[in-house]
Amino acid sequence: MPSSGWRPWAPGTYVSTPGLDRVIGHRGAKARAPENTLAGLREARRLGCGWVEFDVMLSRDGVPVLIHDETVDRTTDGRGRVADLTLAELRSLDAGAGFGASFAGERIPTLAEALAACLDLGLAANVEIKPSTGHAAETGRAVARTVREAWPAGGPPLLLSSFERGAVAAARDTAPALPRGLLAEGLPADWEAAVQDLGCATLHLNHTRAATAGLRDLVARGVPVLLYTVNEPARARELLDAGASAVFTDVPDTILAALG
Repeated sequence: MPSSGWRPWAPGTYVSTPGLDRVIGHRGAKARAPENTLAGLREARRLGCGWVEFDVMLSRDGVPVLIHDETVDRTTDGRGRVADLTLAELRSLDAGAGFGASFAGERIPTLAEALAACLDLGLAANVEIKPSTGHAAETGRAVARTVREAWPAGGPPLLLSSFERGAVAAARDTAPALPRGLLAEGLPADWEAAVQDLGCATLHLNHTRAATAGLRDLVARGVPVLLYTVNEPARARELLDAGASAVFTDVPDTILAALG
């Protein structure tokens, strides 16, 4: 099982997360290279990351690909909804030129390609299941199946996460051995029940909604808390000192250098 030792949280337990780094490159290294691309993964590694996060959605023909938005408009030279475009159509788009001329020709990678790149680079990964509207369960199943088949038992740690509880549930049912995290903007009122029902090992929250006292309470209850998206060194240090297990950042080089 990837991320050996990670276990679902339950009241009265403390979840250990062996191999988790304090700093995780967000969408690769979002401020330094095109997000959710192989170039972004390589840049994150070059900047010193041991962990990266990236988003996965399904093409029209059901292939998991790396992209954040429901449309390709912001991050490529194309237009249209990801769910309406085939893999071949998505692969014809330039996902790098908009970031910088040196990245021209960078393509939208498949999840399988991203996992292979992570293994080649020695990167651990947080795979965020980012389904287009109405495709939560289908996307959760496809992502979990792809990871289960591609990621070796002895590989670096790997974590699945999503805001969509239906996607997390589908991933749990498809590949129960893969550790899971529940994403939310702020702490949900029913977080305890949700984390237990979904068998999640971690809780991922927006750092702007995370008060230090609340974070310390969660940590005291044995819940590993990962916070996004932290680009100020002082804030990263504050959160980590308060017990956060990790922070996601667009500028991993800046945060890593500040933390020493």
